[in-house]
Amino acid sequence: MSNLEAHPQETVCPPSDDEGPSVRLWPAREVPLGGIRAMTVSRTLPQRGLPTIGAWCFLDSYGPGSDAMTVLPHPHIGLQTVSWLLTGTIRHRDSLGSDVLVRPGELNLMTAGAGVAHSEFSVRPPKEDDDGTLRGLQLWVALPDRVRQQGPRFEQHSELPVLHGRNYAATVIIGSLGGAVSPALVHTPLLAADVSVGAAGEVSMPLDPGFEHAVLVLDGALKIDGVPVSPGPLAHLGTGRSGLDAAAAEGARFLLIGGEPFEEELLMWWNFVGRNHDEIVRARQDWEDRSGRFPEVRGHGPDAKAEAGRIPAPPMPAVRLSPRRRCGS
Repeated sequence: MSNLEAHPQETVCPPSDDEGPSVRLWPAREVPLGGIRAMTVSRTLPQRGLPTIGAWCFLDSYGPGSDAMTVLPHPHIGLQTVSWLLTGTIRHRDSLGSDVLVRPGELNLMTAGAGVAHSEFSVRPPKEDDDGTLRGLQLWVALPDRVRQQGPRFEQHSELPVLHGRNYAATVIIGSLGGAVSPALVHTPLLAADVSVGAAGEVSMPLDPGFEHAVLVLDGALKIDGVPVSPGPLAHLGTGRSGLDAAAAEGARFLLIGGEPFEEELLMWWNFVGRNHDEIVRARQDWEDRSGRFPEVRGHGPDAKAEAGRIPAPPMPAVRLSPRRRCGS
């Protein structure tokens, strides 16, 4: 998914601080994706004081709703996109030649590396149980410096491991949880899991104490360390936790993310994750110049009709991009 803000704010992300276990709620902000009938998403990463959770640097949730996703080709560098649908279907096409349907319970992972372009459009397959309602999550992973200039890559995983615990089932999207290991290729120690709760009661699952973690409640409610957490804000759990113990409402569902604190400074602007102002300027100009760095996405070229076009880059700010720091750094 693209960040379609007309005047995106730059974000320089310093290394994460080791603050120990805690629960802090970071409110979401509503962001329109653009167009006449703009789909609005709820964005919880990055925040001004919390730019990353491990290498996770971007988190949008959207829906449920009937508004179609119509995101024309747009570029990315320096990141991986993680698409996770809860309901509905999206068609993903990219400059690698990928043309796939994204469905609930399947992981789509696109590694931008030095540069990739892609589009995302809602579709309604001829299935009686698909009413066109769209709901999902879009996350970005910052690539470490040692691999961020590699070539782009796309992978889709329709079978993911599930960790069954007392009163919950956790689909492991990225990384590992309690011995359940995702097949997805990532380049820093990470975790993402979609956790569904059965009856109301206590939920307990193992965590890596070397990670920092966060929870986004999707349905129902949790109480973590006595702090109520409901849909909307991102609950940052800090570092040093060997387990997550929560009181959950019946039918609760939440996204658990985590990662080893990221030790590299990142500069984020529009759809780019880089390291400095000049790098962002070059990527923007390459997109505007239609350079070979971002090949055409098949189906959106000059011969396409209904879905022709591409998203132009917003103008660069009049000043050099400046840091936005984590609270306390």
